[in-house]
Amino acid sequence: MVVANPHAGKKSADNLGLIFSALVLTMLMSSLGQMIFSAALPTIVGELGGVDHMSWVISAFLVTMTIAMPISGKLGDQMGRKWIYIAGTFTFVIGSTIGGFADSMTLLIISRAVQGFGAGFMMISSQAIVAEVTSSRERGKFMGIMGGVFGLSSVLGPVLGGWFTDGPGWRWGMWMNIPLGILAMGVSIAVLHLRVGEKNLQKFDTLGATFIAITTASLILMTTWGGTEYEWSDPIILGLAATTVIGAILVVLVELRAAEPLIPMHLFKNRNMVLTTASGMVLGLSMFGVLGYMPTYLQMVHTLTPTEAGLMMIPMMVGLIGTSTAVGFVISRTGRYKIYPIVGLAITAGALYWLSQLTVETSLPQLSVRFLVFGVGLGLVMQVLVLIVQNSFPLSQVGTATAANNFFRQIGSALGASLVGSMFIHNMQNEMATRLPKAFAQMGEQGAAMAQKFSENGGGANSLTPSLVANLPGPVKDAILNSYNDGLTPVILLMVPMAIIALLLLLPLREEHLKETIS
Repeated sequence: MVVANPHAGKKSADNLGLIFSALVLTMLMSSLGQMIFSAALPTIVGELGGVDHMSWVISAFLVTMTIAMPISGKLGDQMGRKWIYIAGTFTFVIGSTIGGFADSMTLLIISRAVQGFGAGFMMISSQAIVAEVTSSRERGKFMGIMGGVFGLSSVLGPVLGGWFTDGPGWRWGMWMNIPLGILAMGVSIAVLHLRVGEKNLQKFDTLGATFIAITTASLILMTTWGGTEYEWSDPIILGLAATTVIGAILVVLVELRAAEPLIPMHLFKNRNMVLTTASGMVLGLSMFGVLGYMPTYLQMVHTLTPTEAGLMMIPMMVGLIGTSTAVGFVISRTGRYKIYPIVGLAITAGALYWLSQLTVETSLPQLSVRFLVFGVGLGLVMQVLVLIVQNSFPLSQVGTATAANNFFRQIGSALGASLVGSMFIHNMQNEMATRLPKAFAQMGEQGAAMAQKFSENGGGANSLTPSLVANLPGPVKDAILNSYNDGLTPVILLMVPMAIIALLLLLPLREEHLKETIS
């Protein structure tokens, strides 16, 4: 339980600009963490080896970030949010330091898991702190800006990752977080004055946290390994599926009985909570599945440098930031919000279908227009859903409610990253297995020599980089480009019905009055 401090709100309000700047900085760091290696992945796996583990650079971050969300939300409501937020930032900095010195894929993946746990604390605490220092009515513009920050990171991440990869090295994508994190922690310690709590962990839902972690990890492992490292019928995958189902049942049973549950089941008696959470989960699946692997696609299919691939995402950023910020201010002025996510999901579904029609011959200007439309759709949806959830509960529950909503959206995102990653890699490898032998056969003796090289450990398809592909002979290059294209586009097409389902889930949404007081 959080104890009210009558002076906390006013002190924070006096420094709102400085506080919000620190929150935006850490929101940017946590969301950048999801995206910054999307452009660098081909180079990283080429340097450290292991294309089969490529998706884990993203998925490991998402798994721990997802697990951390309900934990941080509940701890913030119980103990106060200031030090939970600072602890998350510190953890993120530690993970970044480890990753900067990683000399293997295993160590890099471990560092990403540590980063993800810190990012979950940072993201939920940032959103909950905004709710604590602003009213629902004025919160629209702040949440709109935060939505814009996510949009910025979706582009800035690949751009920075590409720039670091082409310049000083991809490791600087880790090291840059150290001074930023220290700055955010310093500002928070100095000027962030919030309600304080009992600082008593005796009532913490340890059993619930354990089952949530086991269930989440099993689900992501199942979708990451299934169809790539193991057949779907493999006992390991079937065991993970059984663990996921049993774990989910146990989570519900434990949370119903817990004195202070991480994910209180009573939250889901609220219609808007149920609808926005379900819709956000489906949206996360379709959105992150595309965002996570599009920079890799651009590098391999269009032979762009990592920096160029990141810059190609700018139209998406413009669409997302512009729309999210504008809609946030409109909602603050009018108090109306229901129509925006519905229209946004319709646009998102159309954009996904358009992206699924990409070919090797699609020009970069045509790609830019499709990315712009996709960004506009996302900008109308993302932070509006969080605003609706926060408006549905009192301040004492807003951290837990925000965390639960984000938890399920991140489940969708993690599923999207792992499912799209595994399906993409599986499709791509099948396409290469079909196309490359024909390409080698066209080249006679030279092709036979290349085929031998591709079959050796540490060579060939397992260590392809964009620069290497660009310098391959025509038939082999064309085979690889088409394998990458035809590996990803069918997966994007599968995301279209997901966006339509997310839209349908929001139709019964009840538009409630936005509160104009902090309570």
